[in-house]
Amino acid sequence: MTDTTSSQTNPTPSATAPRQTFVNLPVKDLARATDFFTGLGFALNPYASSDQSACVVISDHAHVMLHVEPYFAEFTSSAITDTSTTREVAMGISAASRDEVDNLVATAIAAGGEGMGEAIDDGSMYMRAFRDLDGHQWSLLYMEISS
Repeated sequence: MTDTTSSQTNPTPSATAPRQTFVNLPVKDLARATDFFTGLGFALNPYASSDQSACVVISDHAHVMLHVEPYFAEFTSSAITDTSTTREVAMGISAASRDEVDNLVATAIAAGGEGMGEAIDDGSMYMRAFRDLDGHQWSLLYMEISS
């Protein structure tokens, strides 16, 4: 009898080749959005960027693809969410410390982003949020890991 539960039918990423995440977001002004995210300290991957899109490197395994709205609508074949009234997604990014959370949120607000209330402090988890220039919601969080 043949084993139908082999790794071919149930693939798992290997430890040597972790999966990469690419979040795709529509933006009204690509240059302004790119400046916003690079101003937060994230790198731009010029090899994966064009006049239609910018690849912002969040970490070795996480990227945000910023696309001008007409291009985003074309490749998704759908309408773009009105971020002033609805959320399609909220992104979360870890930080190395509470200070880094506060500094990134302050930098985002100074660059034109919108702060979203007070910090949430649950002792071992500290989180603050902002909306970027296009209204996409971002949460920055620091989690203490006790040994």
